[in-house]
Amino acid sequence: MTPTAETRTLLQIIEQMAAAAPDEGFTLSEIFDQLDESAFGATLFLLALPCCIPFLYIVPQIVAVPMMALAVQMFLGREEPWLPSGLASRRIDKAGLTAMATGGRKWFGWIEALIRPRLSFITGPRSEQVVGAFLVFFCCSILVPLPGTNTVPGFAVAIASFGLMQKDGLAVITGIILGVAWIGMLIFGAFTGLGFLAGVLTGS
Repeated sequence: MTPTAETRTLLQIIEQMAAAAPDEGFTLSEIFDQLDESAFGATLFLLALPCCIPFLYIVPQIVAVPMMALAVQMFLGREEPWLPSGLASRRIDKAGLTAMATGGRKWFGWIEALIRPRLSFITGPRSEQVVGAFLVFFCCSILVPLPGTNTVPGFAVAIASFGLMQKDGLAVITGIILGVAWIGMLIFGAFTGLGFLAGVLTGS
C-alpha cells in the first residue's frame, strides 16, 4: 500500500518526489512547496545528503550555502523557510533527486526503524532556534574545502534534521552531539598543529 501523507517517512517523501519529478527536476522553491510544514527539516536533510559522501568536494560547499541560510532562519525563529530568488531558483534535476533518494536510503535506511516521536520538547519552536544555532556551525565546517570537513557534520545535520521532521528529540540530540564532537576535534587538531609548527619554527 502507498503510505498516506500522514504516515510517510522522510525517506519515502524524497523517494516519491524523485519518482514524480520531470527530467528537469524541481527548483528549491518547488521542493519547499511540496514539503509544506516539514520544509525546514526535510530540506536540510535533502541538502545534507551530498555532504555525507566521503571525499566529495565542490558539491557539499555549494549546498552548504542554502543549508546555512535555512539554519540561520531557524535560529531567528522563522516558521517557514525563505531563500533569495537566486538560491530558490536553483534546480535539482531528476537524476540528482534520484541519487539523493538512493543515497538517503543507503546511508539512512536504518534510521527509519529507530525513529519515533519522543522528547518532543526538543523539536518545539523555542528548541528549534537552539538547534538552528548548532546547525550554522556545522554548515561552517562543511564550507571548508578540506578532507574530512564535510562528511561527519553532514551526517550530523542529516540526523538532526531527520529528527526534527519526525519529532524525535533523541535523534536531534544525537546529531548535535556528533557535530559538536567532530568540530571540537577539528579545533583541537588545528591548535595542536599550530602549536607544533610554532615549536618547530622557534626551535623550542
